[in-house]
Amino acid sequence: MTFLANLGARPEWLTFDCYGTLIQWDEGLIAAVEAILRTKGRSGVSAQQLISAYDHYEHALEAQRPHRSFRDVAGRALGLAMRDLGLDYQGGDMQTLTTRISAMPPFPEVVPTLAQLKRMGFKLCVVSNTDDDIIAGNVAQLGGHIDAVVTAQQAQAYKPSTQIFEHVYRQLGITASGVVHICASPHLDLVAAREIGFRCIWIDRATTRMPLPDYTPDAIFQRLDRLPVLFKQLGW
Repeated sequence: MTFLANLGARPEWLTFDCYGTLIQWDEGLIAAVEAILRTKGRSGVSAQQLISAYDHYEHALEAQRPHRSFRDVAGRALGLAMRDLGLDYQGGDMQTLTTRISAMPPFPEVVPTLAQLKRMGFKLCVVSNTDDDIIAGNVAQLGGHIDAVVTAQQAQAYKPSTQIFEHVYRQLGITASGVVHICASPHLDLVAAREIGFRCIWIDRATTRMPLPDYTPDAIFQRLDRLPVLFKQLGW
């Protein structure tokens, strides 16, 4: 399904959300949480219950000041979620989670698509709510096609804050009009696109995440490999 607006001039840079857009976040998170739950015996808690509780605390902690590293956020959120569900939290649980996040692989079409976009002359940047050392394992699986990586650790702010995107533009030496952002997260990236006004393509991977009621992306696709087709149609 595609809703296409006038995307304007060819951008120099394409920026990408990482987890859920390039990297198999939902699948990897379920596996990580199931690994943690296996160490807790017959708890009666499902992976989805723990993920829902974790998500609630993670987003709340990311919005707080002063800035916390993602590793700290993940540990605190996981500990609070497990407390709520009557589970015994150990420091090793956070290590299991962050190690598994770093090892999450890309979706099957991602690396060939990134290679094609590079051949078309685009520069590629990942923008992610994580720490440098965690995302390094994911970027290493993207075929060497990524030109720049900007994290919440570098910007000292998490999406949807405008601060992280302003940091991106300073690092790349461009303005918001010089990029097209590609993402799968409505409540983070689409919120930022609505607030800042940058061009944005939503990759709707048929999860339970819903689009914003007051914002329409410039285009919507189910897979990343539709991007080169669109860009060729636009004469980019």
